[in-house]
Amino acid sequence: MSTSTEASAPAIGAIAGLPQIDDPRGVAPADARVLGRLFFEQLRVLEEGTQAYQYARNTLIEMNLSLVHFAAKRFRNRGSGEMEDIVQVGTIGLIKAIDRFELSREVEFTSFAAPYIVGEIKRFFRDSTWAVHVPRRLQELRVTLAGAREELAGRLDREASVAELAQHLRISEEEVIEGIIASNGYTAGSLDLPIGSERNSAETVTYGDIKGHDDPALELVENLQALAPLIETLDDRERGILRMRFGQEMTQAQIGERLSLSQMHVSRLLNRILAKLRKGMLAQS
Repeated sequence: MSTSTEASAPAIGAIAGLPQIDDPRGVAPADARVLGRLFFEQLRVLEEGTQAYQYARNTLIEMNLSLVHFAAKRFRNRGSGEMEDIVQVGTIGLIKAIDRFELSREVEFTSFAAPYIVGEIKRFFRDSTWAVHVPRRLQELRVTLAGAREELAGRLDREASVAELAQHLRISEEEVIEGIIASNGYTAGSLDLPIGSERNSAETVTYGDIKGHDDPALELVENLQALAPLIETLDDRERGILRMRFGQEMTQAQIGERLSLSQMHVSRLLNRILAKLRKGMLAQS
């Protein structure tokens, strides 16, 4: 674990209550896990925008860049995109994971970050791979339209019309139609078709592996993140019951025995707690 204690070294780490790490990228994975907990603990109490906060956040990013490179290797020579581009978009996923991670989740950061990193890389391939030459303006329009469609679908609870997309993006309906037609130039073919030169390799990757899609694990992460502040509003006994039922997988009878309550009483308490959390989740949607 490489840290600096020299007087001439920058003092930001000390100000943040953290060790000064001169070369975060050189920190071994085992050390990064230990140091990561310290940095995440401080990141949540430091004031955003301060030098100390930036030091903690940037150090976490650099210490975990090996996760991005590990994920990026899987996608090398897979059609569109140089390795540098793949690493850049993977780093965006890493940053999102760092900003959303909570130590209270009791899960390793590497497991938490992986869906974010891989998800960003897959979206990069989805948005940048074209089967025929299409002007850059239309490539960018396609990506913009995809984002607008997703946003409006969430608002309207249905697919947006051409007119609604045009109004939302402040462009003409003709441009919207042109962008939709241009999307036909995007990669097509069998999703089982091997990609690259490693067709006979045991690690063969197909188009289906890199095509962007909604990752169930990422959706679970988002749901858990939304649920966390709601759980904080529960009292100690309610949180304890949730922990025993879903964390320790105890039966209602076992919980009742632990708390000197009847199984029926535990069942009523669980129903009330879950109803409260469900109501809070619906209010956020």
